[in-house]
Amino acid sequence: MHIDLNAYPQEFHVLLRGATCHDNSYSPNATVIFIDKDDGYYLKIAGKGKLQRQADMTRYFHGKGLSGEVLAYISAEQDWLLTTSVQGDDCIAEKHLAQPERLCDILAERLAMLHALDYADCPVQNHTQEYLATVERNYRTGEYDKSKFPDSYGYASAEEAYAVVQAQGHLLQNNTLLHGDYCLPNIILKDWAFSGFIDLDSGGVGDRHVDLFWALWSLEYNLQTPQYNQRFIDAYGRDNIDENMLRVVAACEVFG
Repeated sequence: MHIDLNAYPQEFHVLLRGATCHDNSYSPNATVIFIDKDDGYYLKIAGKGKLQRQADMTRYFHGKGLSGEVLAYISAEQDWLLTTSVQGDDCIAEKHLAQPERLCDILAERLAMLHALDYADCPVQNHTQEYLATVERNYRTGEYDKSKFPDSYGYASAEEAYAVVQAQGHLLQNNTLLHGDYCLPNIILKDWAFSGFIDLDSGGVGDRHVDLFWALWSLEYNLQTPQYNQRFIDAYGRDNIDENMLRVVAACEVFG
């Protein structure tokens, strides 16, 4: 892609000048540019204030050796976030999907290790409060989409899902360090060893079942079968999972 340096803050000009760049955007809400220079960099651009949490959580995870490094975060008329690339391939690479049992076990074991970490100094301590506030707001404005969730967590209507949140949402804990979007594309492996997490804008201290829900959803979606779900639950630790809480999380997630 062509880069017009005048459209970027001065701080990025040296890095961008002469570099080969690719548009890696995956959402209409942000632009993601891969800068193919040295070991690679990612520059994310979004509306003012939209990347603050991602910058904070990426710094925090990097400090624990779990993600790339934040090289710059600029919030002016819009937000700019520059990070180093995590070396390796994400978990939807064909070589990983070709060995589903191995992949399933690594994902479960890595998640259990993340959830066992101390979170006392995490910059986002109230994920559950924010999570439930989003449900309330989106229910009131009519934002509801259950189309991508498996039938086992299906709700017939927004009212049915919201009733579950009203009755049981208070059971969600706030006692675990979360990735927040624990899906296969956000976990990077190098030679089958864990290399790092990416896309940490939903991270913070919350309820483990949020990560568990997305891990199980992503396994089923990307492997196109639910047959590895129970294997994942066993590898993570069945005693640490309340399957009813997965249904509660599903009720929350249909509201975005």
